[in-house]
Amino acid sequence: MARIYDKYPVLKGKDPDVRARRYVTPTRVVWTSKEEGADIHGEENLLLARAEQISFGDNPVCRMVNKPGSPKASILVDYGMELHGSVRIMVKGVVSANKRANIRVRFGESVMEAMTDLGVKNTTNDHANRDMVMNVGFYCAPETNESGFRFMRIDLLDEEAVLELKSVNATFIFRDIEYLGSFECSDPLLNKIWDTAAYTAHLNMQEYLWDGIKRDRLIWIGDMHTEVMTILSAFGYNEVVPKSLDVAREDAPITEEKMTWMNGYPPYSVWWLLIHYDWYMGVGDLAYLQEQKEYMIKLLSNLVKLVDENGVEQIPSKFLDWPTLANPEATHAGMQGLIKQGLEKGATLMEILGQTELAASCLEAADRMKAHVPTVGGSKTAAAMLVLAGLADAKETNENLIAVNGAHGYSTFLGYYLLKAKALAGDYQGALDAMKEYWGGMLKMGATTFWEDFNLDWMENAAPIDEIVPEGKVDIHGDWGAYCYVSFRHSLCHGWSSGPCPYMTHYVLGVTVEEAGCKKLRIEPHLGDLEYAKGTYPTPYGVVTISHTKLADGTVQTEIDAPAGVEIVK
Repeated sequence: MARIYDKYPVLKGKDPDVRARRYVTPTRVVWTSKEEGADIHGEENLLLARAEQISFGDNPVCRMVNKPGSPKASILVDYGMELHGSVRIMVKGVVSANKRANIRVRFGESVMEAMTDLGVKNTTNDHANRDMVMNVGFYCAPETNESGFRFMRIDLLDEEAVLELKSVNATFIFRDIEYLGSFECSDPLLNKIWDTAAYTAHLNMQEYLWDGIKRDRLIWIGDMHTEVMTILSAFGYNEVVPKSLDVAREDAPITEEKMTWMNGYPPYSVWWLLIHYDWYMGVGDLAYLQEQKEYMIKLLSNLVKLVDENGVEQIPSKFLDWPTLANPEATHAGMQGLIKQGLEKGATLMEILGQTELAASCLEAADRMKAHVPTVGGSKTAAAMLVLAGLADAKETNENLIAVNGAHGYSTFLGYYLLKAKALAGDYQGALDAMKEYWGGMLKMGATTFWEDFNLDWMENAAPIDEIVPEGKVDIHGDWGAYCYVSFRHSLCHGWSSGPCPYMTHYVLGVTVEEAGCKKLRIEPHLGDLEYAKGTYPTPYGVVTISHTKLADGTVQTEIDAPAGVEIVK
């Protein structure tokens, strides 16, 4: 059967958009300018689920009226949770001198962001417009650009006009994929954290795998590792991962004359290696790995040169994570740990690809790094990287630094690795407590996705993001943030913060991939104080179903149902 682009080749385009669109009706009206004396009626009609079509019938509308000298009509709605997409504004009628009206549309990941002008508290239109003026007429349904948001405010701008709105439904744009992985335990908060972490990564699975959906709608390869681990835990194989890895590679060519680092940061090229290692272990696609061979050889050949004779990393342009940016001791320590991991995983990849000589060079450089264990400058994240590299004792580091003062000093970017370091120390209960304190703290502040950054100290006297901040309270979105994410520029949906999802899958459910493509899985649960934990794990052979129940004597009873082709060891 012919398709339209078979008949008209000009319509074929480059790639089809694999994403789906769903219309989402607001769940509540948060605020209107009625409080200021504006003339607004029927705003509750915007909460009705109705056909996505302007009609001639006498349907109830939201009527916004501006009169000379009176306050302007404005309304703010809540879609109930963070979304990626746009808003379709269905205008039933306009009464004005020219039968047109100017409206201002503002998105917000928090109520206060949607209530704030551009330039105030660092509100921006970076990456995607979130503050725009539109000119509308009757019987029209204009749609805004895509962004990340939960709240939307409309202002009628004209001095004298009437605007009749049938609906202001969000157009939710997403990959309509099945959650093959799952997690449930006896603690409802941990269940909500797993779900929120998976959803956070899911929203960033757009045409490519992005860092954020409001700002940083880009492939930041250094931030993708946690996202990829989340995708493997919640969805299994998805083409967005190799597609994004390849763009990062193509954007950073390596020639004899020049070494180009991904996203301009040398450690990000190391993260690319780590992602490829875990992706290969998860999906077992040897043909895809072989496509990376030439590039990996060039990258690792350069990387081994950046470890000096004393085993000290000599990476230029270091970046560990934002909270350690002004801490050179921590940054160096984190790099020492990261580079060693990259060399070791790179050596494994080279062995698989038949490059035994380069594999030996990588292992020799990594072994030489054991002679230099830097101080961490008080940074929990840098300490975690040393632990994961085998350069610091896990129990001692956890006891003396990582576990001190709970989840204070955590980082959303490196949170997954902090939790893994605690697991290596045997502090499984401490990891559960840290997740509830840190990621649970964001939920307490009204989050429906996890943020670009978070500090537990921000919660003091702070109002949640889903309400107008009362007098005397702190605006946790507009009053906090740092570095590139000051105040409202701060993204409240960043895929790098999804670490609890893979952590709970791999350490609570206890799934460890021991052979590429999940041919062999080790199941070793760590329930801590949980009464039970159960869930599913996606593999190329099908879904593995796992259930752990703690018995009265403290032992754990485990039941596993695995598809043919997957060997289970305990």
